[in-house]
Amino acid sequence: MKQGEAFTEPPALSEREFAGFQRLIYREAGIWLSPAKKALVVGRLARRLRELKSPSFGAYLRCAETNDMERVRLLDALCTHETHFFREPRHFEFLEREVLPRWRAQKETGSGEPRRVRVWSAGCSTGEEPFSLAMVLRHHLPLTEGWDIDILATDLSTRILEQARQARFPVAKAREVPKHYLRAFMLRGVGTQEAWMKAGSELRGMVRFQRVNLNDGHGVLGRFDLIFCRNVLIYFDQASRAHAVERLLSHLSPSGLLFLGHSESLVGLGARMRAVMPTVYTQHAPAAP
Repeated sequence: MKQGEAFTEPPALSEREFAGFQRLIYREAGIWLSPAKKALVVGRLARRLRELKSPSFGAYLRCAETNDMERVRLLDALCTHETHFFREPRHFEFLEREVLPRWRAQKETGSGEPRRVRVWSAGCSTGEEPFSLAMVLRHHLPLTEGWDIDILATDLSTRILEQARQARFPVAKAREVPKHYLRAFMLRGVGTQEAWMKAGSELRGMVRFQRVNLNDGHGVLGRFDLIFCRNVLIYFDQASRAHAVERLLSHLSPSGLLFLGHSESLVGLGARMRAVMPTVYTQHAPAAP
């Protein structure tokens, strides 16, 4: 707030207006706002109303319904972005102990030609997840052995993607990163940047960012060996969750792995999937003819 600027309370959000936001967000993103989220909507949209000098939430809702860019801003404001480096460490332990050694053994017994690994971090937030994956994969699958690693990091929020592209994090987050990865892949800021750290150029070259709405068509994404979609589906209702899971599975390679959050599962959603460990799934092998 600028010096001398008067503080003004946001306008009231009526039940009818809130219901309008519920329908719009559900239609656009598959996210269902429960009645308990009414205060969150007021808190996160009040600033935007002031910026637009919108007189009411109803007026802003009408603006968002007719303006594509404003709908993107609306989704940016309402999305939650809570994340950490190496979040849910059991998943990374599983990669290091089971998946990556198997891939290396397969490559050594194969042609020895370069192999490309594709990974999708869906709901990447500020970038900690895709850069955690980049560290693990590059450490175990070095470029000198012919491994080409492509990590697609996507999110619904354009604002948060711009932040993630900077690959710049508070230095306090260094405690979340294993020391050997920290030394090998992260750069500590100096001088005026000493409160920050940044992913090194090698990691930055492995990760690309793109806006993707899981409730919409994904465009030309291709197939992935690993898909991480953790703590995203918890915001969807049963119907939109099933829709999003089907879209995710359509991009999973036949032998690929899908990683969900610890409070998520495919129970009742993925008949063609089987769990290889809690919250990690692969597709059933096709039946023999």
